[in-house]
Parts: sequence; C-alpha cells; structure tokens
Amino acid sequence: MIYLFCGDDAKNKHEGYEKFIKSISKNIEIFFIGKNDFNPMEVESFYSGSGLFFTKCMVVFTNIFEKEETLNFILEKLSLMNEATNDFIFLESKLNKPTLDAFRKARAELNVFELPKEKKEKYNNFLLAYDFEKRDKLNLWIHFRQAIDVGVGMEELVGVLFWKVKDMLLKKDFKKFSQIELQNFASRLSYLLPEARKEGKDAEAVFEQFLLEAF
Repeated sequence: MIYLFCGDDAKNKHEGYEKFIKSISKNIEIFFIGKNDFNPMEVESFYSGSGLFFTKCMVVFTNIFEKEETLNFILEKLSLMNEATNDFIFLESKLNKPTLDAFRKARAELNVFELPKEKKEKYNNFLLAYDFEKRDKLNLWIHFRQAIDVGVGMEELVGVLFWKVKDMLLKKDFKKFSQIELQNFASRLSYLLPEARKEGKDAEAVFEQFLLEAF
C-alpha cells in the first residue's frame, strides 16, 4: 500500500502524518529515508521482496521529491510498490497535478493538505543549520520553537541538522566542533525520531531535549 501526505498546510499535514505513524503496530519495522540518503538500489530491495529479518516493513520517504531525478524514479516504480508486501509512506510539500494523478493511478491513499492563499507561511529551516554551525545554542532553540509554531515537521528539522553535520564532516570544518562530536551528532540524529516513536515518546520533546543538551 502507498500513502501520500503532501501540501503546504504544514501543521495539519504533520498532525495527520504523526497520527498515522503512531497507529502503526510496534511490531512492524519502519525505515526512514530522506532526500540526502536516497539510494535506488536500497529502495528496490523494499518493493522487490521481504527482508531477511522481517516479513513486512514500512518505508517512510521525506521530501525526496525535491530532486527531480528521484521523483521520476519513484513515479516509474509506483505500480511495483503498490503490489509489494511492504508499505510506502511519502511526506512531501505541495505537488503538481501530474504527480498527484500518478499516485491516484497507483491507487495510493492521498492525504492532501492545502492552505488558503492568504494563510500561507514559510519558514527557513536552514536557520537551525546556521545556528548549529556557529554553536549558537540560544538562537538554535529560538528558531526551533519558531519553526514548530508555523507547523514545520520534525523530519524536516532533524533532516536539515543531519545535512549540516554531514556537510561539516565532509568539509572537515572542526572550528566549533571536533570530528568525534560531529560523528556522535550524526549518529544520534539518524536514530532520534525512530527510537522516540518506537518507545512511544513525544518526538518534539525528544528533539528539543537533544538541542538543549547538544552543547
């Protein structure tokens, strides 16, 4: 089965998505894939057969359609995903009509959340990345709270910090953090949300605690 959560009404979209995720049985393995760790071969393994250690899993994709080549790849594989044993969940921003039509054709469950034009509000998630890079704890927390207030989802915020940590490691940017610190941050961020949900904890509270204790 394929589930799509999309649209620019971030608050209601993420509330619907979080409610759906919490409804999933704890016995089902969940894998989270973002735009920066998307691997076509890995994705193929999910829709081509069952895993070695589980009979069924759910794969959550977050904002992967920001890359056109990834969007095209997924649209070509939707029919195979629909026939697979595993389930696939897509969390995306606003999508165009051809993309939505492709999901409808694949008999996906569509959850589209759109804001009236006068209520649309955007937030620059990269403010958190810049604060982290500068080791600015106060502004990091302030911008986190601002992002939450306008409905930015946990996956987006964790994802932008994970990207910044990996970018700093790649560029060997150790002015504010040591290499070991950055490696530890990357490891913790990659498991933060999956572990929180598995243990039944509030994702927002867990991420906020991580930010307050990070440095």
